[in-house]
Amino acid sequence: MQRRIAFVAFYQKQNIYSFNALIGAIETEESLNDINIYFIRGNDNLIVELNKIINSNDRIIVGISFFTTQLWEIKDLIKDLRRKYSKKVFLIAGGPHPTGDPFGTLKLGFDLVVVGEGEEIIIEIIKKIKNDENIFKIKGLSFCNGNNNYIYTGKRQPIDLDKYPPLPMKNVRFGAVEITRGCPYVCYFCQTPYLSGTNPRHRSIESICNTVKLMKKHNKTDIRFISPNAFSYGSIDGKTLNLTKLEDLLKQITHIIKPNGRLFLGSFPSEVRPEHVNKETLGLVLKYAANDNIVIGAQSGSQKVLNLCNRGHTVEDVYKAVELTIKSNLKANVDFIFGLPDETEEDIDLNIKVLKDLSDMGAKIHTHTFMPLPQTLFAKKPFQRINKRIVKVITELNSKGLAYGEWKRQEKLAIKITKYLKNFNYLT
Repeated sequence: MQRRIAFVAFYQKQNIYSFNALIGAIETEESLNDINIYFIRGNDNLIVELNKIINSNDRIIVGISFFTTQLWEIKDLIKDLRRKYSKKVFLIAGGPHPTGDPFGTLKLGFDLVVVGEGEEIIIEIIKKIKNDENIFKIKGLSFCNGNNNYIYTGKRQPIDLDKYPPLPMKNVRFGAVEITRGCPYVCYFCQTPYLSGTNPRHRSIESICNTVKLMKKHNKTDIRFISPNAFSYGSIDGKTLNLTKLEDLLKQITHIIKPNGRLFLGSFPSEVRPEHVNKETLGLVLKYAANDNIVIGAQSGSQKVLNLCNRGHTVEDVYKAVELTIKSNLKANVDFIFGLPDETEEDIDLNIKVLKDLSDMGAKIHTHTFMPLPQTLFAKKPFQRINKRIVKVITELNSKGLAYGEWKRQEKLAIKITKYLKNFNYLT
């Protein structure tokens, strides 16, 4: 008698993009058509619903993807799951934090960690569990063996994005459509290059449009993109733009979603690099997109700090991007990260000047606190609270509606993360 296998996605708001891709991949494997797939949100719901799932399935795989900012929430959840269900559930972790800190993630109580991209790996895991085969030779996994020794099975090759849809096509779920994966810039505070590689890969226009058609079939015609740099679609190196390819994508999507659909480019959840904001890219936004704003990644007003972060653009690029955006009658939301490593009083002065200049020009500042993240080059940089003079400027801008963001909450998390990473050792 064939065993009934359940895959349970812990479908939290912060992590739905990861699971949309994973479930979309699972659906492409015909031999897994009989797998029972569940989407569950909320810690309490997961604990309660698993009881029912265990009663109707023989093997239960629980997938949990999370960021470092969610570490303590996930730690408590795993403790509760182990207390209630012990080994009745097989717990797999993936996503940014587990990829950066696989050994620490295993110590939380997970059975297995997927390191890097998960689409191919999750298919192999479920197939082997279904067929009672050894899963521990699959490449791209971290686990502890019977002697409690840490094992990493080795790095996998980047996947071909067109092998899998960006969203589930059968267990239909909706969200932003990933069009590009991988970033060549390797900013020292960012995990993206370590998760997805430095060579940008783009989904084909055909693949993206097939997803948009499915969404329209279900009356979902607000189309947003996931990309490390929204204007870079089609670019071979991620730096030299391919606006012909980008416009072709926008044109075809517009045709699909007309007459009432809306397309969003360069706004949430994907920002743009300041040096890529020009008359041509803004022209595409004006011609095809419904958003009235774009999100520009500045990160600092100090050229020295930008260089130390390996950002690859100038402060002058930021000024030009904001000026062009506002002249195009679009709103400019500008990302800044405060408390970056090695900031001096002079850098803080420069930050304050640029913040005031940009807000005087009409830009709105999106405020962030620097948070060290595992595997990045800034992982062990000391945390420093946001300078009081910066706080004063942010507060003034907030009161005028010229700044927004969760820097205070991020600052509290940054303190916890810094303590956690203090004695961190990379094992992959």
